[in-house]
Amino acid sequence: MTLIGEKLAGGILARENGATIAYRRRTGKNPGVLFIHGLRSDMNGTKALALEAHCIETGRAFVCFDLTGHGAAASRFAQGTIGAWAADVVAVLDELTEGPQILVGSSLGGWLMLLAALARPDRVAGLMGLAAAPDFTERLIYAAFDEKQRRDLIERGQVLIDDCYGQEPYPITRALIEEGRNHLLLDGPIGITCPTVLIQGQQDHDVPWQTALTLAEKLSAPEVRVILHKSGNHRLSEPEDLRLILTNLEYLIYILSLD
Repeated sequence: MTLIGEKLAGGILARENGATIAYRRRTGKNPGVLFIHGLRSDMNGTKALALEAHCIETGRAFVCFDLTGHGAAASRFAQGTIGAWAADVVAVLDELTEGPQILVGSSLGGWLMLLAALARPDRVAGLMGLAAAPDFTERLIYAAFDEKQRRDLIERGQVLIDDCYGQEPYPITRALIEEGRNHLLLDGPIGITCPTVLIQGQQDHDVPWQTALTLAEKLSAPEVRVILHKSGNHRLSEPEDLRLILTNLEYLIYILSLD
């Protein structure tokens, strides 16, 4: 990987496959914070900006970035797979961070943070899942497809699904579903031992709140905090959600300071 046009606050990370990852990076003390956005989101979302501002205020290192096919590279979205996006996270972790990191993953990013923690256990000091959605391609998307959609997935290679936030329908590809099966986690124990916080809204219509409890049960970590926000939705971007996120980030940092 090479850095193109790097500045103090951001730049472009070039990948071997020709893809590019836009990022912002702030130097500071460790453990640093690495934010991983959700499906069809980007590094300029409310949660990313709140975490960035908090890390600047507290002098902590921070990185956020756009997964391949997201943000400015949205035209490549249909080419994305769970494995490719997980590789993006590992590349950012390897190339753009130093020392121990707390990974904060939103929705899809919550699945990717787990895969990155398994790939780089020596670099990941803690995890925070925000409506984390491990295995969502199989358990939430494919499981909900009717017979026609499953047939279209095989014959046409993709299914268009409606966007619940009023944007254009977007493709779920056969590659996304089939490749995602190589990365399923919830069918067995997950060998991650670092302290973890899982924040889940109980008004989330995309990821059932029970997912957080299932994930907590599967994790090997002895320190797992599950917070069910009764009025929270999937985005977890309201002011009270952001306060909850930042408070628990500081909780994780405190726990890590005791080691």
